[in-house]
Amino acid sequence: MSEFLQALKNRRSIYALGRNVNLSEDEITEIIQDAVKYSPTAFNAQSPRIVVLFGDANEKLWDIVEAALKPLTPAEAFPNTQKKIAGFKAGYGTVLFFKETETVKNLQEQFALYADNFPDWAEQSNGIATANTWVALEEAGLGANLQHYNPVIDEAVAKEWNIPASWQLRSQLVFGSKEAAAGEKEFLDDGERFRVIH
Repeated sequence: MSEFLQALKNRRSIYALGRNVNLSEDEITEIIQDAVKYSPTAFNAQSPRIVVLFGDANEKLWDIVEAALKPLTPAEAFPNTQKKIAGFKAGYGTVLFFKETETVKNLQEQFALYADNFPDWAEQSNGIATANTWVALEEAGLGANLQHYNPVIDEAVAKEWNIPASWQLRSQLVFGSKEAAAGEKEFLDDGERFRVIH
C-alpha cells in the first residue's frame, strides 16, 4: 500500500487533543501551507485562504465560539456545549479555512459560460485543501477534527483578526497531540457506493 493511502486511512476525527506536540509552530505552519499550496483548484483560482491560530489566539477562537453559542443554546444543554468547546480549546491550534469570494466573482465575469459553477468549484477546492491539510497533519503525527461554526462566528472572527470582507469562513480544523484514539468507524458496503463499468 502506498504511503499516501496509508496516511489517508490513518486520518480520523480525533477529539481528545492536547498540546504535547514535538513540532514547532513554524514546522506545523509549513506543513499547512504546503498542503494548501499544492492542492488543486479549478482554473488555478487558488481561492482557499488560511489563518492558523496558535496559543492565545487559538483559545480566543473558542471563547468566541462559546460566547456566540450561549444565547442560541438551551440553558440545560449549554454545559455539554461548553465541554465540547473546552476539548477544542485544549488543542494546540486551529486552521481557519476561508473562501476568497472576489476571486470567484472575477472568474464568473471572465468565464460567463461556467459562471454558475464557480461557487461550487470553489467549495470543492476548499474541501480538497482541507482534506489534504488534515492528512498532512496526520502524517506528521498530529490529530485533528473538523468543525463548522460558521456563519455564527464569522463577524466576531473577522473583527478579531482583521479578516478581509471577501474572505468567507468555511470551516475550522482543530489539531493537537492525540490524547486518545479515534472510535471505531463503520463503512457502507462498497457495493452501495462504488460502480465499476467496462
